[in-house]
Amino acid sequence: MPLAAIAHDVFSLPLGVGEKILRAILVYAFLVVILRVVGKRELGQQNTLDLVVLLLIANAVQNAIIGVDNSFTGAAVSVATLVVLNETLNRVTVLSNWLSWLFDGSETYLIKDGKPVTRELFRAGISLPQLRSLARRQGYTDLGEIHTAVLEPNGVVSMFKKDEPQIYHPAEPGGLLIGKRRRARHG
Repeated sequence: MPLAAIAHDVFSLPLGVGEKILRAILVYAFLVVILRVVGKRELGQQNTLDLVVLLLIANAVQNAIIGVDNSFTGAAVSVATLVVLNETLNRVTVLSNWLSWLFDGSETYLIKDGKPVTRELFRAGISLPQLRSLARRQGYTDLGEIHTAVLEPNGVVSMFKKDEPQIYHPAEPGGLLIGKRRRARHG
């Protein structure tokens, strides 16, 4: 096969650039809505089933993004669209509390005043054994040691003892330390 024919197959666009961009934006928006509805747990505490679903979603939306286009150029247009769209939304959410809440949500108390909040655990899809596992990773041997556990908008669970301050500023001792290292320093 001549080099010109190979180059044509690799770089020609069977679909227009506008259609490629629109496909990428629609799939991105659809996935943002679906993942926002599913909840924060998907971000921070994935289990085997979650991984399988994410892999299948990636495979399912592939054709919606690429259409009949298998060219390098088409892939580059789709990837560039997704990256630009994602970075734009990331920057805009930093500037707007409302948009930040819309895309990221807000914190959810999983343990409050030393007691598990069953309804929020159920809504987040986190079982007590999973919560115990998260606690052990942060240096707690028993859920009874935890006064407050917060599922952050990014999917991370923050845990605090009864008299431990829940707001850290980088200028405070331990402000940038997380998990076991912070526990050891303040415990």
